[in-house]
Amino acid sequence: MRLGEVERLRGELAGFVADVFASLPRRDQRRWGGCYLRGLMLDGRRKSIQPMAERLPDGNMQALQQFLNQSPWDPLPVRRRIAERLSEVIAPEVWVIDDVSFPKCGTASVGVARQYCGALGKRANCQVAVSVHAATDTASCPLEWELFLPEEWADDDRRRRRAGVPDEVRYVSKGRLALGLLDRLAAQGLVVPVIVADAGYGRSVSFRLELEERGWSYVMAVDPKEIARPVAAEPFQPAYGGLGPPTLPRYREPARPLTSFITSDTSFEEVVWRQGSKGRMTSRFAVIEVRPSGKEACRTAQEQAGGRSSWDGVLPLRTLLVEQPEDTDGPTGYWMTNLPATTPITDLVRWAKMRWRIEHDYRELKHGLGLDHFEGRTWRGWHHHVTLVTAAQALLTLRRLDPKAHTPA
Repeated sequence: MRLGEVERLRGELAGFVADVFASLPRRDQRRWGGCYLRGLMLDGRRKSIQPMAERLPDGNMQALQQFLNQSPWDPLPVRRRIAERLSEVIAPEVWVIDDVSFPKCGTASVGVARQYCGALGKRANCQVAVSVHAATDTASCPLEWELFLPEEWADDDRRRRRAGVPDEVRYVSKGRLALGLLDRLAAQGLVVPVIVADAGYGRSVSFRLELEERGWSYVMAVDPKEIARPVAAEPFQPAYGGLGPPTLPRYREPARPLTSFITSDTSFEEVVWRQGSKGRMTSRFAVIEVRPSGKEACRTAQEQAGGRSSWDGVLPLRTLLVEQPEDTDGPTGYWMTNLPATTPITDLVRWAKMRWRIEHDYRELKHGLGLDHFEGRTWRGWHHHVTLVTAAQALLTLRRLDPKAHTPA
């Protein structure tokens, strides 16, 4: 946005800041929060503190630096209020779990390690953050964030002190971080819609089972090498040999990969899931019931039955969604869901494909609002910057969805 456009937003921005930054105890903190948001929305190649301060009429580099990196305001209540406002307006059909990377030089910036960097498509020095986004076909916005702390940071007290990593923050897998974010959002009283994720999360059977234990529905991309059994597979009880514990029920045939469930007899249906800028988004899909059969699935089935001796060996049914476009020799995508196979296939496909919306988020967050332009090194500064960028995108999203409601009279 040009300077004149941003300046005309001052009245509207003041109301937004008063609402989402109400948890900040001091007036000057809310003032510099509003100033930082204007800097993020203002046109410019870099959205780090110095160039933003130089572009803003009331910019003060020292004050913005102190507000971002030293001021002890808590970003969680700010993100909580943003999530509440956006959820009311967007009415999300899905929450999308994802992670995003930030290439970095050196080793001092918090969480930096040599790891897979999606932004570069290879292993590189970078930070990685896990996020949850609210999404429909027409709107989306991040609701929560957490920075992933690699194992090499967990016990390095010197690096942790220099970056200001809180004592309670330890190494946690990305899947556990995502569950923590979902729990945090659910604890706010937000309605949890269908949860969507790529195979980075969906391939973890234990992650899917954690969602099921919380009573949440999901549609997640999975690895086609995951093993399962057909619906009709029935376990049998071997005769007891008289020594040791009783033998468990077992299947006569080994579990097989998901790819083997697609045969020449599989019925695919043409589904249109979205009207894109280049026309209708359409492909062929099939819905199949399977019984996931990995170690985690078997262990959980035993636990839910009351223990090893009580389990009858029957594995629960799950629904498998498979995509195979007309002009391909085989499937190009697999998704697992705990929704029943009677769920309309159009809904399953639409939810599975709705992950595309977060690519729109990342384009705006990175290229328009400087999500990856933070030049500080601390835990506090990183979370402050990400929260402020989220607030800027939330305001822009609210204005796009209902311009009259967010335009001063």
